[in-house]
Amino acid sequence: MAFLIKSMIGNPLSGIGLGGGGDKEEEAAPTDPAKAAGMTREEYEEYQKQVVEEKMERDADFLHKKAERATLRVCLRDKYRLPKSEQDENMIEMAGDDVDVPEELLKMVDEDATEEEGKDSLMGQIQNLQNMDMDQLKEKASATVTELKTKAEEKCSVM
Repeated sequence: MAFLIKSMIGNPLSGIGLGGGGDKEEEAAPTDPAKAAGMTREEYEEYQKQVVEEKMERDADFLHKKAERATLRVCLRDKYRLPKSEQDENMIEMAGDDVDVPEELLKMVDEDATEEEGKDSLMGQIQNLQNMDMDQLKEKASATVTELKTKAEEKCSVM
C-alpha cells in the first residue's frame, strides 16, 4: 500500500530540480552488461569466453573423476563377482578410453587383497580356529551330523 501511494505522489524533492535532473540518470540501470561490470565491450566478451572455458575444463575434470570412480567400482565388482552396472559402463564410455584408476585407490584395493589372501591361507585359517569357541564348534558339528542322519533316513528305506 505504501508503495502504491509513493508511486502516485512521487518523490516530492524530485520536482525541485536542484541538480538539473541528474538523479534520473543515476537511477536508470545500464542495459549493457559490460558497462554494469565496469569494462569495455571487448574486455567483457573476453571475460565471458574465459568463464565458459573454465567451466568446460571443470566439467571435463569432474567427468574424468566420475569415470575413475566408475572404473574402480567395475574392478571391485569383478573382484567380488558382483553384477555389472550399466551406469558405470556408460560413464566409462563417455569419458573415453584414457580412464585409469588413481594410484591411491589401487593401493587401497591391493592392501585389501593381500589381507584377504592372508585370511585364505592355511596359517590364516589356523589363526581363525584359535579365535573360535570350541564348544560352539562342537555344537555346530553335532547339529550338522544329526541333520545329515535325518536326511539320509528320509531318503534311504534301509536305514
